[in-house]
Amino acid sequence: MRIKDTSANPAPLGLLGFGLTTILLNIHNAGLYPNNSMILGMGIFVGGIAQIIAGILESKKNNTFGLTAFTAYGSFWLSLVAIWTLPALGLAEKADETAMGFYLAIWGLFTFGMFIGTFRLSRALQVVFGTLVALFWLLAIGDLTHIAAYKVIGGYVGILCGFSAFYTAIAQVLNEVYGRTVLPLGPVARS
Repeated sequence: MRIKDTSANPAPLGLLGFGLTTILLNIHNAGLYPNNSMILGMGIFVGGIAQIIAGILESKKNNTFGLTAFTAYGSFWLSLVAIWTLPALGLAEKADETAMGFYLAIWGLFTFGMFIGTFRLSRALQVVFGTLVALFWLLAIGDLTHIAAYKVIGGYVGILCGFSAFYTAIAQVLNEVYGRTVLPLGPVARS
């Protein structure tokens, strides 16, 4: 006897956690306001914890991509908040731009691998992960070269990335609620 999984789709929660936090951080990266407690709070609770919850729930759906993406990026947000706050608490030395450049570059490399996985998923996810690769690498180049313009450009790419994740989340929710395509996600590859 097989048990039918009737649990809700956790992906919109994870995409919202990622998207909203990414938008707000990248408004900062674009230079519109300083890094502050709002970004830290969003990073811990919405970008971090909400995404990790969504990732754990994706395991119940037997979705390795969702599990990996949401738990990894949720952990990214928690680690980023730790990188910023541990020095302020006197618990660690502040990471310099070179260290941050490599941190962001390695996340860009991981994201590139995940981007390849989106070729079997929707166009909407291809936009999310494609812009995220560009975001990580622009920020990494900015830190490694000490050229602030890369970070500002990355900030605008990050805003686009965050809104694409937000759109994908809302599309998934509305399409499910209405039982039809309200907001398109693009074709899903067939095997």
